[in-house]
Amino acid sequence: MATDTDEAFMTEALDLASRASTHDDVPVGCVLVANGAVVGRGENRRELDRDPTAHAEIVALREAARARGAWRMDDVTAYVTLEPCVMCAGALLNARVSRVVIGALDEKAGAVGSRYHVLADPRLLHESAVAYDVGAEASAALLRAFFETRR
Repeated sequence: MATDTDEAFMTEALDLASRASTHDDVPVGCVLVANGAVVGRGENRRELDRDPTAHAEIVALREAARARGAWRMDDVTAYVTLEPCVMCAGALLNARVSRVVIGALDEKAGAVGSRYHVLADPRLLHESAVAYDVGAEASAALLRAFFETRR
């Protein structure tokens, strides 16, 4: 279930997503929050950094781990504008992120409900709570606009 706080942090993630498109990256943003404070921010940077792993979630997790001096994020909520892929869902899972709030679903590559549900697989060591459709329309609009200019 989404809250007003979820909407506010998703708005920040959407701002990061918009910034990603300015350097020709797919507009995806991620904000990591612990105890009401942002501990990590990320935007897609694959094109900018020429790094296939520079997805918004990975960038945010790296920033949060450096800032906190620890890799465990069991008190963290991730706000992601687009449903994470398998790599990012795995990273969120391995970081022990407690909750993931998702904007738009990714029917082609989503790994948190659309194609797979990595964060709720009981065979894995950790599970995360998930909330969907927070800022979904705004996220989908950013993605549509980005890809329309490239067709």
